[in-house]
Amino acid sequence: MVTVLSSLAFNRDPDAAMAAAHGGPVFVVDDGRPTYVLLSIDHYQELSARTVSLADALAQATDFDFEPMMLRDFSSGLPI
Repeated sequence: MVTVLSSLAFNRDPDAAMAAAHGGPVFVVDDGRPTYVLLSIDHYQELSARTVSLADALAQATDFDFEPMMLRDFSSGLPI
């Protein structure tokens, strides 16, 4: 569960924000824009322990075009 608090609400009751972080991330917003995220240490460690290979990251990406360049042998000028 995601919780969103204004910075004023966070400053008034940080204990409530910490309690809410046990259930999921707490976004602190300033002027309607997220400025901070509060996470439980368990959630943080879980996120920071994840490793993703470059191949896996590219496999998850769907909105980009990739046009590989043709390699050339610079000594002869011919395509490799």
